Amino acid sequence: MSRRTLLRGAAGLAGAGALAGCSSGNGGSSASKASTTITYWDWYASQAGWVDNEIKLFQEAHPGIAVKKTTQVSDKYADLVSLAYRSNNAPDILMVPKSPQLSQQISQSWLMPLDKWATDSWQGRFPENSFVEGVDVFGGKVYTAPFAAPAPSLQLYVHHGVFKDAGLTNDDGSVKLPKTWDEVTGAAEAIASKSGGKVAPFGFGNSTNTTLAWWLDLFVRGAGTPGGAAVGGIDGMDYRVGKWTFGTDRNYLDVINLLLEWKNKNWFYPNSMSISDEQARAFFERGRFGMTVGGVWNQPEWTKHKFTDYSLVTLPTPSAGDPKALFYGPPGGKFVAVNAKTPHADEAWAWFEWLYSPDAGKRWVEQGQGLSVYAKNNDPKSVTFAPFAQYVAMSGAAVVGPQPTIRNPKVAAVQLPGVKPDINDVLAGVYTGQLKDPQAALNELTDKMNQALGDAITKAPGVSPKDFTFSDWDLTKPYTTKPGA
Repeated sequence: MSRRTLLRGAAGLAGAGALAGCSSGNGGSSASKASTTITYWDWYASQAGWVDNEIKLFQEAHPGIAVKKTTQVSDKYADLVSLAYRSNNAPDILMVPKSPQLSQQISQSWLMPLDKWATDSWQGRFPENSFVEGVDVFGGKVYTAPFAAPAPSLQLYVHHGVFKDAGLTNDDGSVKLPKTWDEVTGAAEAIASKSGGKVAPFGFGNSTNTTLAWWLDLFVRGAGTPGGAAVGGIDGMDYRVGKWTFGTDRNYLDVINLLLEWKNKNWFYPNSMSISDEQARAFFERGRFGMTVGGVWNQPEWTKHKFTDYSLVTLPTPSAGDPKALFYGPPGGKFVAVNAKTPHADEAWAWFEWLYSPDAGKRWVEQGQGLSVYAKNNDPKSVTFAPFAQYVAMSGAAVVGPQPTIRNPKVAAVQLPGVKPDINDVLAGVYTGQLKDPQAALNELTDKMNQALGDAITKAPGVSPKDFTFSDWDLTKPYTTKPGA
């Protein structure tokens, strides 16, 4: 992920959280009577209701501890965390930023090892392979833990009202959901025609320069490309060959051409490049466009507004049949971690443990936020909300994928620098017409990404390009890499 300079000058350092985030406690008597206040940062906006409820319940159970939450803007979160550490103003406990790499955060003494509390017994309540060297364990020490099960991170959302108005229904009156590229195109054509151009077939909000990559990611996977275009860092490459393949995998160009075809027909909401993802969600809710790409994070806000008139599908394919690639997650995982320099380590651990409790995970699922790392919390029969039940039913679209750090823990030392322009920049340039040759732009990006990887490998003793190559990977099945394999 790229970094941007957010604040300059010494005066800005101490106030970084106040400038970029939204702070809150639970506002109740238990917080006011607490003898210790711990600071907590996340980037959860749509999920704020769940967090706030957990803070309330935690403070009732721990009246001596208050949690002061700050929710940062997601695309600025990593920069703000870095800034906070440089100014010695980091929170006591925080969601682990996506960059720099976790190994680098640990080498910079950002995070506290948790072995004092994360005993074998505590780890034993998690699923097998939840704690993996090079993923959430470094040098034999636990720093964080998985919170959610592997899940399909992106879906195509379909507005029932818009589809019905366009005549896109089955014989029983239910909405006819598109599952192939041609069916998506056909649905878009019907919406544009039946509405007389008053309703856009598609819409998104790309003001943060991230959501166009969601469209690319979702559609290339169904075509058989495992590398996630919307995923940053090493996890975005094609592990079958141990490289980035933006320029050599035809699926990327095919999807970009498909998006351009839709754009040239004026099928996208006109202001998609300038509005935010939050605004796009609101416009979809109001029926200004019929389809959008996003994740399960869309649902809580819509539910709050009593909007349930939608369905979701995932991994549209070029032709009929099952998807040729899936969504992949590593064994192990990360969610929150404790600041290595916190003066309230025990209290921070108490909040850490609370967030990772099976009960908190159960409430996470019940509130439609996602899947829990604890399988017993993900019983589809207990899901009464139809859109979220559809999401739970997609669990088979996500499996464990290759993880180089399990094969060779020294891979954790590979520090991949940010490459600019990145895939988000390329997509924005192509969409706006600033880049006239998509293939050339993809080729250039591929070369830069692979060069950056090669340079990073040469600086990591005991690591080779072979550590990133899994030529035996079946894209439709889980992959487990054993040490020495």
